[in-house]
Amino acid sequence: MSKPSVNEFTVKIANVNGTGSASANGLLMKSLFRMGIPVVGKNYFPSNIQGLPTWYEIRASEKGHLARSGRVDIMVAMNAETYKHDLEDVVSGGYLIYDSTWPRHSLLQRDDITIIGVPLSKMCNENFPTARARILMKNVVYVGVIAALLDLDLEVISQLLNETFAKKANLLDGNQLAIHMGYEWAKNNLETPLAFKAKTSNKTSDHIIIDGNTAAGLGSVYAGATCAAWYPITPSTSVMDAFRNFCTKTRVDPETGENNFCIVQAEDELAAIGMVLGANWAGARSFTATSGPGVSLMSEFLGYGYFTEIPAVLFNVQRCGPSTGMPTRTQQSDITSSAFASHGDTRHILLFPADPEECFYSARDAFDLAERLQTPVIVLSDLDIGMNDWMSPSLQWDDSYQPDRGKVLRAAEVEKLDVFHRYMDTDGDAIPYRTVPGDHPKGAYFTRGSGHNMYGAYTENADEYQQVVDRLLRKWDTAKTLVPAPIIKQDNKNNIAIISIGSCDHAVREAIDILGDEGVGINYMRLKAFPFGDDVQKFIDAHDKLYVVEQNRDAQLKSLLCLELRVHDEDLTAILHYNGLPMNAGFVVDAINQDMAKGEAA
Repeated sequence: MSKPSVNEFTVKIANVNGTGSASANGLLMKSLFRMGIPVVGKNYFPSNIQGLPTWYEIRASEKGHLARSGRVDIMVAMNAETYKHDLEDVVSGGYLIYDSTWPRHSLLQRDDITIIGVPLSKMCNENFPTARARILMKNVVYVGVIAALLDLDLEVISQLLNETFAKKANLLDGNQLAIHMGYEWAKNNLETPLAFKAKTSNKTSDHIIIDGNTAAGLGSVYAGATCAAWYPITPSTSVMDAFRNFCTKTRVDPETGENNFCIVQAEDELAAIGMVLGANWAGARSFTATSGPGVSLMSEFLGYGYFTEIPAVLFNVQRCGPSTGMPTRTQQSDITSSAFASHGDTRHILLFPADPEECFYSARDAFDLAERLQTPVIVLSDLDIGMNDWMSPSLQWDDSYQPDRGKVLRAAEVEKLDVFHRYMDTDGDAIPYRTVPGDHPKGAYFTRGSGHNMYGAYTENADEYQQVVDRLLRKWDTAKTLVPAPIIKQDNKNNIAIISIGSCDHAVREAIDILGDEGVGINYMRLKAFPFGDDVQKFIDAHDKLYVVEQNRDAQLKSLLCLELRVHDEDLTAILHYNGLPMNAGFVVDAINQDMAKGEAA
């Protein structure tokens, strides 16, 4: 037997929604993490009812790659309905594990992989008394089997179970029994380890496992948000769940027991963004979370926030569209709809986090930018970031951080003014001063979404209206100097480059390493925000060949670059991934190699 591949493998588990497999799959992923092995978990689950197929994919990578691998080395096939598809997914030389309690169709064979039958149901039927326990524990038994096949540290798994079920002794005993049943059966009946092996490493110290929605909720607490309103929608609802959980731990008065926060489930998305704007207008830091359909419904109010210059933060956890689309699959298909949400000449600031760590810090940046610039800010996450399990550097909570409230005049400052004019540009940066309602009578003004002049008064005068919207455009130029700069990795010897955003980042960086090993040097710019600053234009001007990598059908990022910068459509080559699954490095490598081969042939 050849030497096993150490800490470089992908395990995919095919199951049925509603069978309790999530906790077992998480146990396997966290056990690898506890062993110091870099790992990421991707959950592909149905948007409809219990009983439909679901998959969980665990990638272990000693090199620290966190993108989807695009391959399956070990398939645990627990769903007979998807067995044929699951068999096809396994790479040549890989393994398929199935429940051999019942006979398998003789046609479902492959000579280039190893098929391993394990009597999972039989073991559970003999050791657990109830039907529900047998269904649940079957998942834990296969974790034990995989632990033996990969030579995982059984003590690590046992410790995780002890921590999980510390207060539920009856559940702990059953889970420990199931783990050891699977582990011992595999050790006694199979050759272990496989061609893949998990070995204790040291690559996960000072890291955590977290999803992007939890990180965004925590980041909102860190940023000082005290108010939130939302309407439930997949895949963003858990942002609010996380925010509520963190607030109940940090924002309850210890003496009175009263909440120092307010969370409202609105009757719809339109009401939710209206409440958020009202709370921000009143001086609170407030936000909402939604997905593409919600942004569509919120667009009129977002235009109102832009024109009346009310701060607001919106987390858009993107999913597949159009219409209902595939609510539990990932895409980056709301770039243009978010950038220009609402009618008329409207532009919104966008932030593009690449992973949960950046969701945390993007929350802080979004609230600061919204108040500095007095405008809505949209954080464009996606389902892959928001709902999957990522290894992330430990998040740093800086107790010295002070929210940047921007140009807010408090009562003592208003008192010194002869008169307050809400929309007057007194500093030349196109950002006016605002007041908080109730602070001082002199600071009162009428907030209107209809035409208004620099004094805040109603107008339909052509010159007065144009003066206001021209100032808003100049404020956009100010925003270019305040938003996070792109991350650029550039070697002046390379004339080929990739531009990308968000969750494409891990796949792109891995692809660049692969292409570098093949002798193709590629520079990289990851955009972190819209509007685009001068450094984006300079990067584009410095390269002869530019690929724009994004996850949508219509090349929305490429279109935005062409619209905003001095670059033509033919100067940029789109690499588009939009089937709903997270992008993998192989897709990027293949697309670039094919394009370069076409160029050489021409």
